[in-house]
Amino acid sequence: MVYRKAPKSSGDAPDSHASSSDHPATSGKERQYRGIGSAKGFAIGETYKFVKETIEHEIAELSPENIEQEVERFMTALRRSEKELKKIERVTTRKIGRFYSDLFQAQIMLLEDPVLIETITRRIRAEIKPAHLVIEQEFDKYLDNFINSDDIIFRERAADLHDIKERIIRNLHIRKLHSWVPEGSIVVSHHLSPADIILFSRSNIKGFATDTGGKTSHISLICKSLNIPIVVGLGNFSQKAVSGERIILDGNAGLVITNPEEATVDTYLRKREEESRREADDSIMAHRHAFTRCGARISVCSNIDFKEEIEHLDSMGAEGVGLFRTENLFLDDLKPPKEAAQQEYYREMGEMLTPKPLVIRLFDIGGDKLIYSPVKEPNPNLGWRGVRILIDVPEILDTQLQAVIKANIHGNIDVLIPMISSVEEVMHIKQAIEKHYNTIKTHAHEPLEKPGIGAMIELPAAVELIDEISRIVDFVSIGTNDLTQYTLAVDRNNLIVQDLFEKFHPAIIRQLHRVITTAQKNHCRVSLCGDMGSDPLATPYLIGCGLREFSIVSSDIPALKAMVGKYTVEECEALAAECLKLSSASAIKARLEAFVKAH
Repeated sequence: MVYRKAPKSSGDAPDSHASSSDHPATSGKERQYRGIGSAKGFAIGETYKFVKETIEHEIAELSPENIEQEVERFMTALRRSEKELKKIERVTTRKIGRFYSDLFQAQIMLLEDPVLIETITRRIRAEIKPAHLVIEQEFDKYLDNFINSDDIIFRERAADLHDIKERIIRNLHIRKLHSWVPEGSIVVSHHLSPADIILFSRSNIKGFATDTGGKTSHISLICKSLNIPIVVGLGNFSQKAVSGERIILDGNAGLVITNPEEATVDTYLRKREEESRREADDSIMAHRHAFTRCGARISVCSNIDFKEEIEHLDSMGAEGVGLFRTENLFLDDLKPPKEAAQQEYYREMGEMLTPKPLVIRLFDIGGDKLIYSPVKEPNPNLGWRGVRILIDVPEILDTQLQAVIKANIHGNIDVLIPMISSVEEVMHIKQAIEKHYNTIKTHAHEPLEKPGIGAMIELPAAVELIDEISRIVDFVSIGTNDLTQYTLAVDRNNLIVQDLFEKFHPAIIRQLHRVITTAQKNHCRVSLCGDMGSDPLATPYLIGCGLREFSIVSSDIPALKAMVGKYTVEECEALAAECLKLSSASAIKARLEAFVKAH
């Protein structure tokens, strides 16, 4: 596919006059569209709408005498695609470093994969099929599994695989890569790839809005690094968008406003000024320890996905890594990484952080059976995933545990068990750690410490068993995203029921209080690593419940540190007691809003 500009309606401004002004011309009624804000910030400007053009394939059938010519077309398309990706890789390295440029290096490696090349060329010759048909069929084998997965990580990685497929097919037809957009515009599209974001960002794009995507998609992560707001998951918004119309993009609230009234624009201009002032104040707090107004110490760590993020943690004020998601190591090659590779990765992370803590969550895989089972589960989120897979496939668990133990040369690494629903699951992992530690210690050439053991509290069953669980682990970590999802039976990525995903539901509020107080009673450390930890309304309530350890997105740490200094523990405890008596989310939020506003 190639990009083409959507046809202009009679009310569209000419593209050659795309303005970067905060006050472009407007007409029509103000409308709001809600999606997912996955990179924070505000943008005000003009829409630039992109539609992906469907390529008309030049040949539907292949003649035997044209087989070698078709194979050469395929090889030429691979070379053109590789050249493009190397260019994008260089731009990415220059703009945001090696961390995300490795994404394009992985795509380049796929283009050079001898198995892929041999399979496609062999099929072209044997089946006398046009290259584009074979390419689509080979890639779609994987894409179907990814796209139909109930695991959001797999679904979002499907976009990267789809981008490679479309890039090869576009180059098969020698179509030009479109990388230009008007300066200072807000790009709206049904779907954008990581390469699109990188190339378009050279035009000082103010923001992006897409129908598809999620918070952990590569485009969202790249926009965070580029400090460009993006709203994803907007459904069919791109069909309604018009190039040249005034638009407001609110990456904080996940909101897009078309044809905003002047009063709305003025409100957002003030919000942007307030945010700039707040960020300046927060940056001062980042390098200080966090204390409540009465002197209670609050520790704040970071949630990360890659080791490259560690080098930026000091500037954000992180006191360690409270959650390292290891799934990305697993998913990059669609198979478990080798023990040596894991050990090197974890050891380097531990050395970069020491003496600060590093909490490594064991592979939280599942929701899709690409590797382990040919059976498609009717509801994978309630099926074979998390600790269940680790127990049933011991070679994955054993390899990871051995790598973690051998990497723990500074004694600052702990492990976190995902998706716990029983005491037996915790004991199984504890016993495995004990067994591997005793074996490795005997043959080790340097002192090794046994990693601390933690349990994720993200299922209602774990809440019910918190007394027993907190007696047999070193710490627990509350995953509020999944806890809310499973307690309320609401898929947070399902747009139909998204409004029912309510973290301030009384059931959630009461579960949090129960977990925190019970763990502390049993002298078990307790932290919170879900999105709720970054919510300013939740902060005083959590402190009032007794929480003293947060692990959140790095960029939110300065704001959280600044906020806790406004409250005393005594008034937060009184607030928590009030909220526990309320029976509706609206009443709880109203009380929290009043409390925060009063401070």
